[in-house]
Amino acid sequence: MLAEPICPQCKCDFPYPTGLLWMCPECGHEWNPESETNQHNLASFLVKDANGNVLNDGDSVTIIKDLPVKGAPKSIKVGTKITNIRLVDSDHNIDCKVPGFGAMALKSEFVKKVND
Repeated sequence: MLAEPICPQCKCDFPYPTGLLWMCPECGHEWNPESETNQHNLASFLVKDANGNVLNDGDSVTIIKDLPVKGAPKSIKVGTKITNIRLVDSDHNIDCKVPGFGAMALKSEFVKKVND
């Protein structure tokens, strides 16, 4: 069984098939998941950490600077380790779960890769 694709435009996890194409319910984008150009668009961006190391999905990173969080009484502290990151093509290019804060989007310039 094939895994359902995510929307290449808004990264929505809930697309649905419409014949040969897939449609995103959030942004309305339609695409063919088997087209070669779609596969290149998903892999065309490169994300680097603060030290210039290339990041991949599933990597572990640490925070290099205290990061204030809107609406939270405390900030994310230096040295906080985050595991199993997911890369997205946007301004805040890392989706992750921060211990003590939950799901969050971070900028790659504030993290460094952990060599496990």
